[in-house]
Amino acid sequence: MIRIALAGLALLAAVSAARAGAVLRVGDQKGNSQAVMQAAGVLKDVPYTIEWKEFPAAAPLLEALGAGAIDTGLVGDAPFTFAAAAGVPVKAIAAIQQSGEGLAVMVPKDSPARSLDDLRGKTIATGRGSIGHQLVLAALEARGWSPSAVHLVFLAPPDAKIAYARGSVDAWSTWEPYVSQEEVLFGARRVVTGEGITPGLSFQVATPRAIGDRRAELADFLRRLAAARAWSRDHVDDYANVWGALMGIPARVAVNWLSRANIRLAPIDDRVLAGEQATIDLYARAGLIAHPIKAVDIVDQGFADAVTADRSR
Repeated sequence: MIRIALAGLALLAAVSAARAGAVLRVGDQKGNSQAVMQAAGVLKDVPYTIEWKEFPAAAPLLEALGAGAIDTGLVGDAPFTFAAAAGVPVKAIAAIQQSGEGLAVMVPKDSPARSLDDLRGKTIATGRGSIGHQLVLAALEARGWSPSAVHLVFLAPPDAKIAYARGSVDAWSTWEPYVSQEEVLFGARRVVTGEGITPGLSFQVATPRAIGDRRAELADFLRRLAAARAWSRDHVDDYANVWGALMGIPARVAVNWLSRANIRLAPIDDRVLAGEQATIDLYARAGLIAHPIKAVDIVDQGFADAVTADRSR
């Protein structure tokens, strides 16, 4: 009870510190954070304005961050690494941990491919620098194969979906909710997943300017997001219904995704730093980043209290 009370006091302190009239511009992918926070009811008493902006993938979200069009957003570890190494002004302020089951190389239901071995020499669509790209590189490396063992075609998710559906490519390396959409609605199969191959990390990231000017709002937002994620693990069907209505997609797609994802917000600790460094090193070995960076230099660990305040729930 004491821990719960302290968590509540911390949340109240963050709310009071957040300024009425302030605006926090939040980038989201496929209704991810917005849907869970709306479903959990944590957006009812926000003392500042949240301006939500939807993006189809991490790359355009990170471009918007770099251009100063948004303050914060959710991205995978791979595109975050790609952007940070390219000099985009961005830092991770919290980690999102989940199983690797929703990161997968997909093939159509009538494809003869049953494993990555069957895709050697074949064409795989994914986004350059995305977590789908990361999965392919990590899977090839785990088998001792070079990146040239498959032919990668770099496409944004909507274009990758079209190419994959038309048979212009043999497989699609992608992430949720695209994976569950393909499985549930079209009978697609996962021939490789990220489980045991990639760190399974995403990050809530922010611009240095937002970290300086909107720190109270960011801390309050993270507390609410942590509470929403804790709620969602015990209310999969409720979350799925809200998400489905928000995105115009059958709720069973979200149930397929969320029942295996075990998504939780986490502080950026030593384990998270090690996972991010592994992604940096993978990209460096693949020649995707010219100048290797250190994970500790592209994070802000000062939001740990905000992330963990609601962990007693």
